[in-house]
Amino acid sequence: MRFEEMEVWRRSTSLCIQMYRHFREYRDFGFKDQITRSALSVPSNIAEGYERLSLKDRGRFWSYAKGSVGELRTQIYIGTEIDYIDEGIAGEWLSETDQLSRMLGALIHGIRRQLDEC
Repeated sequence: MRFEEMEVWRRSTSLCIQMYRHFREYRDFGFKDQITRSALSVPSNIAEGYERLSLKDRGRFWSYAKGSVGELRTQIYIGTEIDYIDEGIAGEWLSETDQLSRMLGALIHGIRRQLDEC
């Protein structure tokens, strides 16, 4: 299997693309840069972890991706409060980030189990 075949990578890539498109015209470059970098970090760390040779490295990068999902969720909440993100879109994005976090958590847990068995 390749990382491109992982559902969590495909979904996080899709979310990242949505965010880049949504914030394309925003003039608040600080917020736009931060939220798009967080979104980009998720699939990037999933891919990098997948390509690592050791399970420990893979788990570490997937943990980074999970952390980036938490950062992204926080920025979605803030973006909603400051009226940068419509509540309907925010709800969809929050739901998706919750699912991504759960998926990554399951992958990380699986790696920890494998490492404990070694």
